[in-house]
Amino acid sequence: MSFIPFLQSAGAAGSASSSASLVTFLPIVFIFVIFYFFLIRPQNKKQKETEKMINALKKGDKVITIGGIHGTVSSLKEKTVILKVDDDCKIEFNRTAIASVELSDEEKAKLAAAANEKKAKKSKKSSEPAEIAAAEDDKKEENK
Repeated sequence: MSFIPFLQSAGAAGSASSSASLVTFLPIVFIFVIFYFFLIRPQNKKQKETEKMINALKKGDKVITIGGIHGTVSSLKEKTVILKVDDDCKIEFNRTAIASVELSDEEKAKLAAAANEKKAKKSKKSSEPAEIAAAEDDKKEENK
C-alpha cells in the first residue's frame, strides 16, 4: 500500500481550499475598504477640523454651542470656555460644546473677495479659448 497517492490528493485539496478561502475573504476586505473611504476617513477629517477650530478660539469670538446658545467668548481656560450670553450673564462650557465659530464681518468680506477672485480666474480661463477662436475668425474674414 502506497501513501504517495494519498499525499498528492491532500496537497491538491489544500491548494484548492486556500484559493476558495481567499475568494470568500475578498468581499469582506472590499466592504472594509468601502467603509474606510466613505465613513471612517471623512469622520476623522471632520474631527480634526473641529479640534483645529476649538484650539483656535480666542477672546471676542462669536460662537454657537451644540445646544444652540449664541455667545461671545469672554475668557478661555484649559478645558472650558466662558461665554458672555447677555450683559450680566456668563456661562461656562466645555470646549467640546462649541459647535461653530461665527465669522466676523471682516472675515466674511475676505472670503467673499477670495471667492470672487477664483470666479474671475475661472471665467478668464474659460473665455480665453473663445477669444482665440473669435480672433481666428476675424483673421479668416480679413483674408477673404
